[in-house]
Amino acid sequence: MIIRLKNNILETQAAQLAAEHQAFLIHEDGFFQLITGSGVKELPQNLEAHTEQFWVFNDDMQLASKKYRATTREVTIGNVTIGGNTGNTLLIAGPCSVESEEQIRQSSELLKGLGLTALRGGCYKPRTSPYSFQGLGLEGLKLLAKMREEYGFAVVTEARDATHIDEIIEYSDVIQIGAKAMYDQGILRASAKTQKPVLLKRGFGSTLQETVQAAEFMLSGGNPNVVICERGLRTFETKTRFTLDLCGVAYLKEYTNLPVILDPSHAMGYAYGVPDLARACVAMGIDGLLIETHPNPKVAKSDASQQLNHQEFEQLLGSLRPVAAAVGRKIV
Repeated sequence: MIIRLKNNILETQAAQLAAEHQAFLIHEDGFFQLITGSGVKELPQNLEAHTEQFWVFNDDMQLASKKYRATTREVTIGNVTIGGNTGNTLLIAGPCSVESEEQIRQSSELLKGLGLTALRGGCYKPRTSPYSFQGLGLEGLKLLAKMREEYGFAVVTEARDATHIDEIIEYSDVIQIGAKAMYDQGILRASAKTQKPVLLKRGFGSTLQETVQAAEFMLSGGNPNVVICERGLRTFETKTRFTLDLCGVAYLKEYTNLPVILDPSHAMGYAYGVPDLARACVAMGIDGLLIETHPNPKVAKSDASQQLNHQEFEQLLGSLRPVAAAVGRKIV
């Protein structure tokens, strides 16, 4: 249950009521609000005189529900706002991993020349094998920050685990929580304490409800700037890396108030299929795309098979813009 307290309630009073009812306390839309588990179905009597409005839910998808907030939340990433009625589809692009200053600078020059504003690059890589490239760590973060300073990008990079979340928060503009880290309580709770946007990737074996409940950790902790990213599920199919769940995207758009970004690069796993998937994603009227592009994918230290070269990426962007326009959106 979400209980919106009257606007004459002081913060000390709200905190006392939250403690009495073992509820989360957030301040949103100008009101203090108490959030209990969905098992509470009736407004407690001692809260009736203090309550402006309340919502009852059948499950713990509450703050993210369109039953609570009918319109998609607006989230600002750098100089661009997505969600709401903006009509913006943010294209976040760059290599899978930051490998060197030369490599990330070449990608930055490409994006700048195309008028894009968001740069992605992994520095702490959650690799399946311990023998694979693990990322440059703090050195990579500093290179991303350098590109932001020189080119004016919003930087998106992934937190592998809670041990370096403070570094990610310091150097990035968007905290990306990867599919393998979706359940990491340390990352979720640290991300809840900042107002920086969070890009939460759905785990490849996670249900829609589990994904949205991970988002609820951050929303209930006081960070309203949460974006869901669909990046493909592990199914019985072996010819593609994962299976992109566009049906799930339709559900998220219909029932949640969170902006939705799609990652066709990880879903497909092979560069040849990324452009078609990306166009299908944009046709759904989504809030953003995450595309991997590398100056020379053949020598990439991670996910070489799925990264577009710069010429392929530029061609893809040219084809995405008319698709976006056809559904009333704009690639930014």
